[in-house]
Amino acid sequence: MLALGHRVKSACQSAAMLVAGDGSRPGHINACLQNFYITYIMLFFKRQKKEIMYKNSTVKNLLAALAVLSLHPAIADITPDAIEFRRTAVQRMIFDRSQNIPLAALNPSKVIGLELMHPSVGAQSGKATASIKDGKLVVSAKEESTVSHWVGGFNPFATYDLAVDQFSGSGSTGMIFCDRNQSNKVVASLVVANSACSAVRWSVIKDGSSVETQEFKLPSGFTPDLPIRLRVQMLAMGATLFVEKSGESQLIGQTDLSKHFDLRRKDLMRSFDFAVHNELNADARVVISEATAALTPGCGQADIRAMTHPNGEPLLDEGRLWITMSVRGRTLPQQLQGVFSLNPSVFDVRFEGIIVFDMGDGLLRNELASHIFYDDAAKEWRGWTTGFSAFGSDSRKEEKAILAVASKRDPRRGFSIMRAYPMGLKGEHEDPHGVFDKEAGKWRLLLSEHFGKYKAGMWESDHWDRGYQRLSGPVTMDSTGTMIQKIGSKRYAIFGSADRKIYIHSYPDLKPAGELKMHLPPWTKKSGTRVWPNVIPLPEGYPSRYIALMMDRLNFPGMQGSNWSYGAMYLYHGDAPADDRTPYEYEITGE
Repeated sequence: MLALGHRVKSACQSAAMLVAGDGSRPGHINACLQNFYITYIMLFFKRQKKEIMYKNSTVKNLLAALAVLSLHPAIADITPDAIEFRRTAVQRMIFDRSQNIPLAALNPSKVIGLELMHPSVGAQSGKATASIKDGKLVVSAKEESTVSHWVGGFNPFATYDLAVDQFSGSGSTGMIFCDRNQSNKVVASLVVANSACSAVRWSVIKDGSSVETQEFKLPSGFTPDLPIRLRVQMLAMGATLFVEKSGESQLIGQTDLSKHFDLRRKDLMRSFDFAVHNELNADARVVISEATAALTPGCGQADIRAMTHPNGEPLLDEGRLWITMSVRGRTLPQQLQGVFSLNPSVFDVRFEGIIVFDMGDGLLRNELASHIFYDDAAKEWRGWTTGFSAFGSDSRKEEKAILAVASKRDPRRGFSIMRAYPMGLKGEHEDPHGVFDKEAGKWRLLLSEHFGKYKAGMWESDHWDRGYQRLSGPVTMDSTGTMIQKIGSKRYAIFGSADRKIYIHSYPDLKPAGELKMHLPPWTKKSGTRVWPNVIPLPEGYPSRYIALMMDRLNFPGMQGSNWSYGAMYLYHGDAPADDRTPYEYEITGE
């Protein structure tokens, strides 16, 4: 009897663990085991005399456990399709100056010694005079004159602004990017006639010769009076030109630089400077309030992905989730990999930095659609990215590929460079998202695989950065923003689609498992629906157990030709059903 009692005591302890719900088994298995333990205990009672039962403290404990089991039905594991995601907020950053990360500036109100801090550079003509008056830079000329004032160095992934308060007379005022020899130049200027802005001029000089000049008219309905802010969004392989008035940015023009320069070249970008450039007719005068170079969140944000630990646990550090997003420009090779953060109890998205990638070939590449994780054991930031920069130059024949990336330096803030190299996955695949599956002892990577359409496929390897072999898939439906996420005690594959749905599939075999339920999804009847789901489980103590930070597919107005200039950020809150008692997915630390 004593041995049987020990066995029943063990059964009782196991049953109690099931009531607590450790999340290690699916709910239906817990239910079967609970029934088994209850039956086991009942059989024990039937074999014992009543007086012995009540004298034995172990039996008293068994009776108490039986009562607990009878009051707590088996815990059913939550599934993603049981969660309704409610839209709670939306925001699109369009060159928000409050989010700028400064690189260089000419701030006249802070200048003491103009010719020392911001000297005249390059070819000068005429007799222009420059001074600081009432906190503004004032440049005037009695005769036709050209003058440039140095502002700072050059970064081909930065956004450059010139705030023009007044212009009397005729001429132009703008920004010039040129090498030290003045033989290679790019100039963007506001053209002014009789004190009114008429156009934006774009000029390129290569090896001392003019190779491109374009004039872009101001948008229809745009009032040409000052003040106006001229903006050049440099995207390494090209640029987009904007004017901002009364806080609204409007697209003026777009241009490809790759036919003239490959500004991804480290030697070339380091030889360039940034300056304010004025070409004034006789008796003209311009007043400038500032010129700036900054990393910015661009005209849209997309491809939203949480940074994680190797097991997929979201990186919650300093009370903030850390997230990668594409900073939008125009074409695919004219985007940037941005880093953002968010306090998941509110909606305070913060632009934190830009990551570029170095493959050891003398270029800094603007890849995107990355998944970055911190490998605690290796003390290294690692991940995977999509090599869209392969489309950037006609002179370099490259194929888009999934790249492994790594950095010892924390790449989350400022301007960061990560090493990148091919990992042997052939095909123009996209949207990598991976986890280390401890139970399988394998790295698992979910991709949007290119088969005419993009379709989700699961791959695995013994190594995070090489040796991947297909495990399952591809699925039958269009897929984008592929991700692996733990909901309840199990992982799932979740991805967006052109089908106006967010699909859920089992992990790792990619069998259909439902669709995500959303209140006010991030699309309309006419807009694209290939959005990234980015579902994130949170620890205890937040207003919702899950959030999803998604994007829309609305391009920036006025972009010509094929472009990827979307979108806005949509925050969704999701909660389990009211009677759900499933344990939280992660006991997240590091806050």
